Amino acid sequence: MVKTLVNTMRIFICGVLTVQLMGCGTLMYPERRGQRGGRLDVGVTVLDAIGLLFFIIPGVIAFCIDFSNGTIYLPERGVHLSSLDLKNIRVVRFNPKYTSMASIERIIKDETGYEVKLNGENTKVAKLKSKDDMMEQFAQVSSGDNRIALNR
Repeated sequence: MVKTLVNTMRIFICGVLTVQLMGCGTLMYPERRGQRGGRLDVGVTVLDAIGLLFFIIPGVIAFCIDFSNGTIYLPERGVHLSSLDLKNIRVVRFNPKYTSMASIERIIKDETGYEVKLNGENTKVAKLKSKDDMMEQFAQVSSGDNRIALNR
């Protein structure tokens, strides 16, 4: 009887620790690392809180790790520098002498599916000579509170 109870408790503790381990946002969403704030992901928060209900120390550790890594926050909408795939950049050439801002907006929409407004007050237009220039421009924009966002 006692042996059955001990085995049942072992299985229960292993199950709870496994659920707690799966609840850690750092393991579930490693691509979210480095976020600095935003809206909390309810799923990750609830799974971390379950750890607090059963075992205080693992729950506190899960919250600390998720907050310090930023994986407890929902991802922002938009393009982040870490998500840019430089290997698959497609170059679209056009003659700037015979192209207006409206036609460039149309080219971007046709090629990417994203609708952009190049005449907005928060839009910066720059002539680039290479991929490196593009990354430099993105770094300048993202270093402040500005965000790079493309709407589908």
